[in-house]
Amino acid sequence: MQPAKILVADDEQNLRRVLVALLRRDGHEVVQAQNGNEAIERLADVDVVITDLRMPGADGMEVLRTASKNYPHLPVIMITAYGSVGQAVEAIKAGAFDYIEKPFEQDSIRTIVDKAIGQAAANRAAPRAALYPSGEPETRGKYGLVGSSEQMGSIFNVIEQVADTPSTVLITGESGTGKELVAKALHEQSSRKNEPFIKINCAAIPKTLMESELFGYEKGAFTGATTSKPGRFELADGGTLFLDEIGEIPVEMQVKLLRAIQESEFERVGGIKTLKVNVRLITATNRDLEQEIQRGNFREDLYYRLNVVPLQIPPLRSRKGDIPLLVQHIIKKFNERLKKNITSIADDALAALEAHSWPGNIRELENVLERTILFCKAERIERADLQLASSSSPDSTPPPAIARTTSSGAMAPITEEDEEEEDAVIGEAQGSTSGSLKDIVRAETSRVERELIVKALEETGGNVTQAARLLKISRKSLQMKMKELGLRDRET
Repeated sequence: MQPAKILVADDEQNLRRVLVALLRRDGHEVVQAQNGNEAIERLADVDVVITDLRMPGADGMEVLRTASKNYPHLPVIMITAYGSVGQAVEAIKAGAFDYIEKPFEQDSIRTIVDKAIGQAAANRAAPRAALYPSGEPETRGKYGLVGSSEQMGSIFNVIEQVADTPSTVLITGESGTGKELVAKALHEQSSRKNEPFIKINCAAIPKTLMESELFGYEKGAFTGATTSKPGRFELADGGTLFLDEIGEIPVEMQVKLLRAIQESEFERVGGIKTLKVNVRLITATNRDLEQEIQRGNFREDLYYRLNVVPLQIPPLRSRKGDIPLLVQHIIKKFNERLKKNITSIADDALAALEAHSWPGNIRELENVLERTILFCKAERIERADLQLASSSSPDSTPPPAIARTTSSGAMAPITEEDEEEEDAVIGEAQGSTSGSLKDIVRAETSRVERELIVKALEETGGNVTQAARLLKISRKSLQMKMKELGLRDRET
């Protein structure tokens, strides 16, 4: 699992020390908080949160509520004492990712943290721009979704007709179109809205853990199962269970899932007691499940059970009339998040956004605008401020997304100028025996990283802490990269 930055919040110093030592031994960067108020102050710059349920000042539930509101991509793991598991379960129903019971096993912690890191990556990849704040005009959208196009109108109609029914909904669409947002809208417009909305990204869960994740397990069911634990079906009882990336579930698990859906009952791993639940199931995928059936990767009977109400989410390139509304909302959001004051966007800049094919859909639009707002020095976004990847005609099938990894780990689109420069560099390398292609690529990567770091330092007046926050990396990582690139003289 890729190393992550993890916040550990607990008022027990000895427990913090144990967790910090374990996580650092696994290669993670760890920051600490000795109470809930400190934890809340440090939520902005971490990938995963591990917090005690009971702490002086703000407790773990307050940390969870703040994270859910301001940092919805951030998985929160609860630490609970023996006898307080019921509270931890309620925390999961309220949006916590998972819980750890004291005294804990090291292997159990590693497993939960690894799953949380995978979920964090999936959450960051999910489009967030389609939500608009409550109180904005309904003409901008409906059910918490932005859009006034005919395609969005059709989606609103389906939500209105099926939200308050028990029917299973299969949401399909390209990556980045906002499938989770539609699932959330279906839940919130139903009579189950005050009950749990439990979501799980099937692609983020190791195949060997899928059964215990869905159905839970009994004490002693496997090594490390020191206590019994409910699964997602159990936690969603009375509410809605959203299975994202349903096409990633292993074939051997699909028959068990089918039975749980058909009979509304299941057994925990290692258990013999049959549990019955009342769960409304919503699933989503960016795969063509009919093709997966032909390939033997997906059961046909499960597909028809899931596809009772099919809901296709259109790609952004087919509803470009919604782009101005989305742009307006995204600018407002990142003005608040990045402490900027962008008031408008030039007509030619907006036209460029509307002409782009958006292979990454809303996710790509949001990333482009976040990067643009971050480095924009004026109050209006001009065409020159945008960094758009070259695209084919608006109505054509989008080309594969070509991107470069920035020093912050974000994927920055490559412009035509970049491609021409790289072609020239590679061509020069092929005509020379003085360096390999790998050396050229390494040098080019360093050049891009240097440019981004220099821009961030200029934007923050040389403040390394603020620059690290803009680049979404830790201060320590930025300092190491500055030393490597010979930029330490810029530090203040």
